[in-house]
Amino acid sequence: MDAGYISAISALAGSAIGGLASFATTWITHHSQIRAAQLVQDRARREALYGEFIREASKLFGDAFEHDLEDPAKMVELYAIVSKIRLFGDERTLEEAEKVMRVIGATYFAPNKELRQFADIAREGELDPLYAFSVACRAELKLARR
Repeated sequence: MDAGYISAISALAGSAIGGLASFATTWITHHSQIRAAQLVQDRARREALYGEFIREASKLFGDAFEHDLEDPAKMVELYAIVSKIRLFGDERTLEEAEKVMRVIGATYFAPNKELRQFADIAREGELDPLYAFSVACRAELKLARR
């Protein structure tokens, strides 16, 4: 075989290998960037969802202390948020959200409380039904960061 052919074949093979390596590197980099963006987007969605749940549950819990549940439609938004948590959330976070819902429901059906009773309730730990939910959210979001 002629030396010119060997040089040409070697050059073409080198170019092909270099092109494939460049393509593979670009594809891997692009894939990694897409995955990182998806993780950031997922975490942001969860943070917004959990924040929405905390706002709505806090509002209803405060209302439940002073009022009976005259309009069950008040709870609809909270049920909708919990259903979203079922789609995107961790199992422990969902369990804690459901516990918060039960506590709010029980508080609505318990005797109404007056403002001066809050000090006694706070000492007994009944005033923060969202604590366990918040801890579960923090643990889930911490794992999602990794």
